[in-house]
Amino acid sequence: MSRRAKVAIIMGSDSDVSTMNEAVKVLAEYGVTCDVRILSAHRSPEDTAKFAKSARSNGFSVIIAGAGGAAHLAGVVASYTTLPVIGVPMETKELKGIDSFLSTIQMPSGVPVATVAIGKAGAKNAGILALQILGITDKVIAKKLENLKRSLVESVRNKNRSRKSG
Repeated sequence: MSRRAKVAIIMGSDSDVSTMNEAVKVLAEYGVTCDVRILSAHRSPEDTAKFAKSARSNGFSVIIAGAGGAAHLAGVVASYTTLPVIGVPMETKELKGIDSFLSTIQMPSGVPVATVAIGKAGAKNAGILALQILGITDKVIAKKLENLKRSLVESVRNKNRSRKSG
């Protein structure tokens, strides 16, 4: 597996850590290193821009960005880099994450952000999507992802078998 295949996981607040740890876990299962940090599009915009501008030269291949509410983090980062950016909308108390989702997905032409589901399921899927991107050039990751897809199929088939026998 390539040591250069590195993922950055960034989030707007430390309150997002428990959700974004789901992406960390997925990547760790595949032996992919990641760098986790808190950056805010609103509270530390200069640090966020500096990070995004230097992400490629710092060896990152994919950036996963989680934020809630106005959720501009992924979009701001995507505006400064040509690396793939995956946005994870955080669940919010007031609007259950719909605000985060709309802020993350509604990007202008030329500034794409791949947006996944709200919350922990989204963070897991962000990890898997990052692996799929890395798997384009990393055969070890690609093979492990093929095994994951097979296990998902088998899980559904087993559930159907148990329903028919019961």
